Formats: sequence, structure tokens, C-alpha cells
Amino acid sequence: MSRIELKSLRKEFGSTVAVKSLDLQIEDGEFLVLVGPSGCGKTTTLRMLAGFEDPSDGEITMNGSIVNDLEPRDRDIGMVFQSHALFPHKYIYDNIEFGLRMKNVPEAERRKAVEDVAEMVHITPLLNKRPAQCSGGESQRVALARTLVTHPSTFLLDEPLSSLDAKLRRELRAEVDRLHTELKKTFIYVTHDQEEAMTLADRIVVMNEGEIEQEGSPMEIYSNPKSYFVADFFGSPSMNLLDGEVISKEGKAVFQHGQMEISVPDTYANLGSGKVTLGIRPEHVVVSTADGQIPETIDLVEPMGKDTLLYFEAEGERPFVVIVEGLILDDYKSGQQVQLTFPDDKVYFFDEAGQRIR
Repeated sequence: MSRIELKSLRKEFGSTVAVKSLDLQIEDGEFLVLVGPSGCGKTTTLRMLAGFEDPSDGEITMNGSIVNDLEPRDRDIGMVFQSHALFPHKYIYDNIEFGLRMKNVPEAERRKAVEDVAEMVHITPLLNKRPAQCSGGESQRVALARTLVTHPSTFLLDEPLSSLDAKLRRELRAEVDRLHTELKKTFIYVTHDQEEAMTLADRIVVMNEGEIEQEGSPMEIYSNPKSYFVADFFGSPSMNLLDGEVISKEGKAVFQHGQMEISVPDTYANLGSGKVTLGIRPEHVVVSTADGQIPETIDLVEPMGKDTLLYFEAEGERPFVVIVEGLILDDYKSGQQVQLTFPDDKVYFFDEAGQRIR
């Protein structure tokens, strides 16, 4: 059993506050993903959990016991690093066995444990090789095996796949998911890759500037963002966000962005007037050559295989993007005028402070 609780956890590095009064509960067997941009405090939080960094304030409890002063080796955790951190002069077998040897596990037990875990992560043929003879994906499997072999109650993974190419990331991501399902242990995973977070997590914690911006299931985070930051961070391409203002026109509320005007859905009757940001995901915009709300001219067509991206110019630093299902090079061309429609139930509004307006 491994239930972890962070209470008012804070970490300062001189005048820099990396983590600000973090409160978080992690249930036994949960796959929790900490996600956010570089510098948001996610790795610092993981390192405090591991015991590699001392909190400036607050408590870390595991199964009801405060562990702030416990050494990493006494916390019953295993950590997989971004770098593989393998001993280059040792064989793979010896790298995996090292933790058991430090615990004075008898040789016969060590051998069986190494062979079992090597089979589990499909690296048995590598046991008599050295790290330099292994690929990046193989080395990361070895790093996983080295952690698995000590049977910790909690696994901490710090961006373990970030150095791999896209194909290997997908393969190892599936491997991590399989291991969590088989072992039924607590996994706490740090990444800046929202696709990894969406694919692996039971629960996602979005961090921003040392604080929790939002937590919830992957679909809750994606479909119900509580802030501009979360809406912008999740999604590939990210949500279209248009700055504008709500005005009254012929007795109705209208969102105005440059020359674009969109009727405000009735569900936002309490929106009032003034500056707001409208958000809509690229896959939710309806594009047509006939009827629609907004006439726009296609700036660029980008085929992606199963989908096609249509880019439109927009006031601001980034273009407006629409995802159209399928490869449709004959249907839409650069310079073509089309009609866009924003379905009422797919539109979000955010206030000037970046908070979602309900």
C-alpha cells in the first residue's frame, strides 16, 4: 500500500520559489501525471518526493507517516531518470542487480530477480552487453528493469522518454502503461508532453509557476479546462484563442474579434460586456463551402495523413487552425474562401484574468 499526501509543500532556491504551497493526495495504485512547461515545478516536486531535495516548508506523508527526514533509500520508492544513469563499465546484468546487491540479497535470489525482470521488460538478450552496446530505447528498458527489480511500492518517473524518437516513445509509453497495469503499484510520472499525459494518466495534475493549475481525468482536463493556460497547453494543435470583447448589437450579445462577429450562445447569458477571450478547439470548428457564420480565406493547407489542417490568418501572433477529417487536398486550397461555424456547445470564454467564465 502506498498513499502519499503533500501538505503545503514549498521549495525555495534562494530568492526563487520553485514550488508554492502544494497540496496533493495520491492514492494507492494510481497513475498520476504531473505535466506542465519547463520551470513549472514538476521535477522539483518529484525530487522532494524521492528525497533528493529537502522541502523548504510543508510535509510529505506516506501511509500516514511523515517522511521529510527519511533518506531516499528508506522511502520504498524507485526512480527512473530522464538520463538512463547506467554504469557504463558494468554489464547490463550487473546494472540491474546493483540495487539488490546493496541490500545484501542472496546471490541466488538476485539472479532469479534479474532474470524475471529482464523477461518482463523484454531485455533478456541484453544481459551480457554493456550500456554502450544498447540503443536509447534498450537503455531506458534497462533503467526500468533496474527500478522494478527492487519491488518499490511507488515508482517515480522523471521524463523517462524525452530523449527518444517518436516511434520509441510510443513503444515505451505502451510498455510503461502495461507495467502499471500488471504491477498495480503507484506511478508518479513527470512530463511536459501532453500526449503522454493524456495516454497514461488516471489523473493529470497541470502545474504552472509552482502551483497546481488544474487536476482531473485526462478527458476532464481536455474537455473542461478551468483556465486560459490549461486550454492553451492541452491539445495538438492547441485551442484557438481569440481576444476580443462582448458588445450589444440589436439587443443581443455579440463577441467581436477584429472584423469577426459571433453571436454569444444563450448558455452565456450572464457573460456581460467587455474584454474576453473566446476559445474553440480546431476539431470543433465546422468548415463548409456553403453555409456558415464567418467567411474566411484559407491561408495554408497542411495534410497530416488521417487529418488535414487548414490555417487562417487571425489578429494576433498565431494563426487560426481547423482540423478536417481525412486527406482532402482536392476539396480545399490555399486562397479559397470558406465558411466557418462555431457550434454553441463547443465555445469557451475566459476573462481578463485567464479564468474560465461559466
